[in-house]
Amino acid sequence: MLKSAKGRAKRKLRIRKKISGTAERPRLSVFRSGSHIYAQAIDDVAGVTLASASDLQKSVGAEGTKTDRAKSVGTAVANACKAKGIESVVFDRNGFIYHGRVKALAEAARAAGLNF
Repeated sequence: MLKSAKGRAKRKLRIRKKISGTAERPRLSVFRSGSHIYAQAIDDVAGVTLASASDLQKSVGAEGTKTDRAKSVGTAVANACKAKGIESVVFDRNGFIYHGRVKALAEAARAAGLNF
């Protein structure tokens, strides 16, 4: 049950009750589909996306395994955040287990200079 879409929705709500992003410390939300991975820094107070990256962007590059692409997305979103003056974020795994591609994206973002 917990691996289903309904289980992920329940986990997502449980996580989102506890975390929220601000302009100074936005929420870094990760979404992964079967083929792609997306990340965006969101200011929940104003309701705007401050920075985003995905493996569909030509600047990120969609080469290698899905885990390699997740690492490049993590680096790209960290660079986009740093370009906007964002040094610290709140990580939102969006109901996904912190393992594999989600973990690779988070570690690459940390290595590129984001604090969370």
